[in-house]
Amino acid sequence: MKTIWHNGKLFTMDQEGETVEAVVTENGKIVAIGNYEDLKNEAEESIDLKGSVLYPGFIDNHMHIIGHGQKLLSLDLSKAASSDEMMKMLLNAYPDLKEDEWFIGEGWNENNFADRKIFTRQELDQVTKSPMVLKRTCRHAAVANTKALELAGITKDMPDPNDGVIGRDENGEPNGLLKEGPMDRLLQLIPEPTEEMLTKALDKSVDDLLSLGLTGAVTDDLGYYGDYRNPLQAFKNVIGEKKKFRAHLLRRSTVFTQLMEDEATYDEPWIDLGEMKFFIDGSLGGSTALLGGPYADDPSTSGTAVLTDQEIDEHVATARKYGQAVAMHMIGDGAVEKGLDAIERHPVPEGKRDRLIHVNVLRDDLVERMKKLPVVLDIQPAFVASDFPWVMDRLGEDRLDWAYAWKRLVDEGFICGAGSDAPIEEVDPLLGIYAAVARRKPGETHEGYLPKEKLSRYEAVSLFTTGSAATIGKADSRGKLGIGFDADFTILDCDLFEVDADEILNAEVVMTVVAGDVMYQN
Repeated sequence: MKTIWHNGKLFTMDQEGETVEAVVTENGKIVAIGNYEDLKNEAEESIDLKGSVLYPGFIDNHMHIIGHGQKLLSLDLSKAASSDEMMKMLLNAYPDLKEDEWFIGEGWNENNFADRKIFTRQELDQVTKSPMVLKRTCRHAAVANTKALELAGITKDMPDPNDGVIGRDENGEPNGLLKEGPMDRLLQLIPEPTEEMLTKALDKSVDDLLSLGLTGAVTDDLGYYGDYRNPLQAFKNVIGEKKKFRAHLLRRSTVFTQLMEDEATYDEPWIDLGEMKFFIDGSLGGSTALLGGPYADDPSTSGTAVLTDQEIDEHVATARKYGQAVAMHMIGDGAVEKGLDAIERHPVPEGKRDRLIHVNVLRDDLVERMKKLPVVLDIQPAFVASDFPWVMDRLGEDRLDWAYAWKRLVDEGFICGAGSDAPIEEVDPLLGIYAAVARRKPGETHEGYLPKEKLSRYEAVSLFTTGSAATIGKADSRGKLGIGFDADFTILDCDLFEVDADEILNAEVVMTVVAGDVMYQN
């Protein structure tokens, strides 16, 4: 059955400012666009937008869908505005927790606290006798209590690892802070969630994403929950004809070979396979992003390489063996350099593009190398609001020229898509669009952090539509209003190109449409 969508402002996103009066959809695709009078007799069903504004469906270009659902279902510390508030949340969180059950919290950020306090294991011991681990917002650091450290075998006598940091007090005793490798090894002690638990988290997450106007996402979940079959089956349990959403699944290096050898199946067009994913460095918040030189606020470190050069090379070579591209987490310029070295040695198969994730800190020489390679860029505009102004002290003046340089990257012609990195950041795409345009936190009134990198409204919305579609090889079928394109729409109550910048944050989702069907209605 054909349906006509009309009586609103419909942006094609093919050219800046281009609108049409009506769109006709059938079997999940757009079959006609143009004037309402010319098209109204072609459709059996009519959807009156009542003055709402229709955009091609917003796509989050980088997130962790299951992780977002787990955050929605667990203790969320990201809202704590002070260390006292965080402690109150901990004390009231799990009063009936058994001593053999894990106390888990998500999302703390000491940069939100006036005292910049990071809790010690002794302070956490006062909260619970259960093993406790609290993941920092970046998920590259965590704090643990004494019981958890004992279970992980982390003692004063344990040598410092090559792939991370064990925080210590003045006597050399572990203080509870773990970064990168040591954190990952402790987290492995937590019992793996069952398929049922993963399905519950994913279902919660997808409902939330649809309510925020998202029609799809590039997501990194395979490889975090033990056997890849459990999260993969959870996606198949939740997403499909009944609950339409589009998930592009990155495949972690830890499970990639098994996925390939098992000839794992997906469920297109709802679930499709993505690139091999691995991390090269950590985060700027945890001072584990790998920089080309020492941190300005801590000259004793340049960050952390979580893989050796040989391991990076082996991962890329493995992906190429199976004819696949890679997706590399690289925040610091030192990490970008290592990643480029590897993909230059092992060119990506023809027709595919490697995915460079984050690229927060770059240099002229790295950008010139990137321009010669078939790559796409995952950028997170919301990082500007969460990382500034403290990140300027961490990087120093000399590195700010290519820091969070979204405008320069767009102007250089790179294929860029925008994501939230949820649950690291809030998943709402309107927050990302606002951050790209205003480059400041909601409620602030200054001209923006590094204001020369502000994007226009059209550029910002493009990151979540045409840009994100292009990064997954769907530039000719998703992200625009055009004949033959997927009938995925994000319908808002206002025109993001006309309202004041701060009003972007107040826009409300009227409907979210996937393959021509309304998946959410306000």
